[in-house]
Amino acid sequence: MYRINNVYVLCGFAAIGGGLFGFDISSMSGVLGTYAYTNYYNVQGNYRQGAITCAMPAGSLFGALASSFIADRYSRRTAIQVAALIWTVGSIIQTASNGIGMLVVGRLVSGLGVGIESAVVPIYQAEIAPPEIRGRVVSLQQWAITWGILIQYFIQYGASFTDGGANNPEQGTAAFRIPWGVQIVPATILFAGMFFFPRSPRWLASKDRWEESIEVLAALHGAGDMNHPKVLAQYQEIEEALTGERVEGKPDWTLLTEPRMFRRVILGMSIQMWSQLCGMNVMMYYIVYAMEAANIGDPLLTSAIQYILNVVLTLPAILFLDKWGRRPSLLVGSFMMMIFLFIVGALQALYGQPFHADSGPLSAISWILEDNRPVQLAVVVFTYLFVSTFSITWGPTSWTYPAEIFPSQIRAKAVSLATASNWGWNCALAFAVPPLLWNINWRLYMLFASFNGLAFIHMFLTAPETKGKTLEEMDVVFDSGRPAWRSVPKGSRLTALQKEIEEGNLKVAVRFGDIPIELKPAASATNIETVKEDV
Repeated sequence: MYRINNVYVLCGFAAIGGGLFGFDISSMSGVLGTYAYTNYYNVQGNYRQGAITCAMPAGSLFGALASSFIADRYSRRTAIQVAALIWTVGSIIQTASNGIGMLVVGRLVSGLGVGIESAVVPIYQAEIAPPEIRGRVVSLQQWAITWGILIQYFIQYGASFTDGGANNPEQGTAAFRIPWGVQIVPATILFAGMFFFPRSPRWLASKDRWEESIEVLAALHGAGDMNHPKVLAQYQEIEEALTGERVEGKPDWTLLTEPRMFRRVILGMSIQMWSQLCGMNVMMYYIVYAMEAANIGDPLLTSAIQYILNVVLTLPAILFLDKWGRRPSLLVGSFMMMIFLFIVGALQALYGQPFHADSGPLSAISWILEDNRPVQLAVVVFTYLFVSTFSITWGPTSWTYPAEIFPSQIRAKAVSLATASNWGWNCALAFAVPPLLWNINWRLYMLFASFNGLAFIHMFLTAPETKGKTLEEMDVVFDSGRPAWRSVPKGSRLTALQKEIEEGNLKVAVRFGDIPIELKPAASATNIETVKEDV
């Protein structure tokens, strides 16, 4: 079967799984401002809407926890395909829903799929990418999320004009059934396309499928040449790491709780936790409420600008994350988001006033800015600055960092725990924010600003730099005893291995079947094929 071997294409296409995450985030925001949705599902009351919204992340929590069992046993590629099928089933149930119960079930099922995708896609990307561009290609996951948010939102925005528009009390159900039905399309494309993708070379090696592993490495990083020094160096490093893990002979879950590894597990879970507690996904789910409270223009259209900024400003991180590093992104991002949220909260507190509406989309808010155009504009501008900061910093880094800091033996399990942390907090916030927004209104911004301040302190003390290091070098980064704020030595062991191989000082034995065959850079591809036939 034909195989795609370009790393950028592979990681970009797999990131469609992240796009499903984006569809999930935006699946509610665009319909909240329509009479079609509020009347059909009778969602007057903040707890009811919170329950509907949090059904998706609740399902995703369980999907993330289950992801490691599928990814470790059947491969990362298969796990992504299974998740796409589950998402499709959930989308069908949502589209056909005739009440809140069926809608919640559909969102739970879709959540299972997107939970698996969100955990496995970054692992797949990290395991096939060379260290010098790993941050860039794993960041494609976040870019796909932003595209999913934007595309779904504009589909919803367009559908909101059906049957007389969003402000027509008699608006029909097409306003929400069309966007929910369209969610099936990207999942179908992802499922079919993954058949043309290779399996992760590190997963193949973990299953002792060494011949397939080096063939995939050669296709990805050596233009098909298994004798390429870079291919042989990667193979050598993977083999040494797996051999070391197997010598320890400890069960995977036991290894997770060892002090040196447990610190990494907590760090990965914390990064995903702070990515939720920073307030960004709350902005994505309930941005319409925030814009209604600012009382400026069409809240659906004003919200759309935020989604566009989210897409455009993720690009700098994709291009430069491997240059400026993960640690600066986390620290600068937390500090700036804290400042912007404190400003928004202060403006709302100083110039806002209580508000009450008995029905319709505005019934969800209890505090509003009125008759003060400069302050209204300032709130919108600082909200945009907050979103822009997240897009450049925490958005891509929160997916890249957890996917690269664990050894192969426990990577899928540890990342599933980190992603489950993301979804657990996502679920809690999706449920809690509508009543919180109603009861404490502007103070909610102060709360999330404070969380960003805590994240800044936590990341400063515990998150070392990982850029430029191979996945197999993370033990050196984390177990050296060096404080997180001290610079990590530059350079990679992979580069040193590659140089030794090129100079003929290191010979690599590759396993074909049960027989190790020594390969050298000088050998020809023809000679290798002959060796394989003899074996």
